[in-house]
Amino acid sequence: MNPAEIAASPLAAPAADITIWSMFWGAHIVVKIVMVGLLAASVWCWAIIIDKTLLFSRMRRSMDRFEENFWSGNSLEELYSKLSERPQTGMATLFVAAMREWKRSFQAGASASFMGLQARIEKVLDVSIAREVEKLESNLLVLATVASAGPFIGLFGTVWGIMTSFRSIAASKNTSLAVVAPGIAEALLATAIGLFAAIPALIAYNKMQGDVAKAQARMESFADEFSAILSRQIDQHAASSNRDRAA
Repeated sequence: MNPAEIAASPLAAPAADITIWSMFWGAHIVVKIVMVGLLAASVWCWAIIIDKTLLFSRMRRSMDRFEENFWSGNSLEELYSKLSERPQTGMATLFVAAMREWKRSFQAGASASFMGLQARIEKVLDVSIAREVEKLESNLLVLATVASAGPFIGLFGTVWGIMTSFRSIAASKNTSLAVVAPGIAEALLATAIGLFAAIPALIAYNKMQGDVAKAQARMESFADEFSAILSRQIDQHAASSNRDRAA
């Protein structure tokens, strides 16, 4: 609200006019931009929160199903044939990538490089984990940015609204509460919108970072177990190859 408009207005305004909508339309253009920007950031954050919630839910279900199939006693070849036919996430991605490297090495006749095969499989597992974690962490930086910057942007709108209130006092030469109240109310509304955008973003960011850490630890644990299984397979192949050459 401009100081000249406040000075020209009656000293007292009906209480019914002090609504969120009227405060928004009566705010200075700078404060309006701050409010609209914070509301847009809040909508963006909620879209990310919903999308990530669904993603983490699908990831947990996928890893539960894979662990059930993996430890059910079926052969690795059967499981690989079934999983390699469609896109996978989580542990299934690690399994398919490691088995693909395993099969590629033997198909290429790399029977003499068993130690190198173990190192390549571990590298493939590490890279696959990094890619899965990157998918889970994508757009979480937006939540962190809004959570940290939202209150300060709202504070900027607050300062500007209070400046408008003091300018209205100077323009009207009147210190009545009716003169300064609209600008202060607009300022506090900007602060409230900043907190409305920042608080859910901060809570969601902390929660989802914990979910990412849990999923990463779960995948790393599976990668260690699967690497040990393949290591035993490599040792068996190496021993068999040595016996064949000795014979």
